[in-house]
Amino acid sequence: MAARRVVVFPSSAELGPVLAHLVTSQAEKAISSRGRFTLGLSGGSLVSMLSKELPVLPDLDCSKWVVGFCDERLVSFDDPESTYGLYKNQLFSKVNIPDCGILAINSCLPVNECAEDYTCKLKEAFPGDSFPVFDLLLLGMGPDGHTCSLFPGHPLLEETEKIVAPISDSPKPPPQRVTMTFPVVNSARCVAFVSTGGSKAPVLKEVLEAGEGSGFPAARVLPTSGELFWLVDEPAAASLTIQVERLGSGAKL
Repeated sequence: MAARRVVVFPSSAELGPVLAHLVTSQAEKAISSRGRFTLGLSGGSLVSMLSKELPVLPDLDCSKWVVGFCDERLVSFDDPESTYGLYKNQLFSKVNIPDCGILAINSCLPVNECAEDYTCKLKEAFPGDSFPVFDLLLLGMGPDGHTCSLFPGHPLLEETEKIVAPISDSPKPPPQRVTMTFPVVNSARCVAFVSTGGSKAPVLKEVLEAGEGSGFPAARVLPTSGELFWLVDEPAAASLTIQVERLGSGAKL
């Protein structure tokens, strides 16, 4: 299991450009090694952060990117709750990811069939892998310690066989979603959490200092052989007592 890096920034404004550089450096490495870059996206504050920082990078070429979603809400793409819809409007329209490289759910299907359909799409994109091996997964964490749509105390935390699982009883609306499972998340070559704001401070301390013993889903993200980054701002890191790295504007990981 690779070492975890906890990196603290003065604010999300300094974090954003470093995250964008992490994405592009992982992309360059993946394309050089395997001819493409596979990226898993999450919603929340990541949408606006990536949409602000990636399009302004000089010479950004996303023509060999394949993008999936770590979880998705079962709503129409024009619904403000749709993660794909948000990225389509704010990011995909500004960069040259090919349409065939964007793996979106079929939001017209019932939730169980939607999960099966998305599983098929991922299997086609990652032929030969028992579980898809993404080059980079970008994750967020809720104040309750959930990540993807894997919530505290939910039976899906114990799923070991499915690639994508349906959830009909999400404690956070909307209730119907599909989510990657821990076997997929922990197969990634690199996972980066982005966690900002003072509301995350108590749970971040538990996740990073008590680890899996905390019971929080985010603490169970431990890539088997990949890298793990926690990129956080000072308000989110306010309660931490562990040793962290501190970086400012213009830094690179």
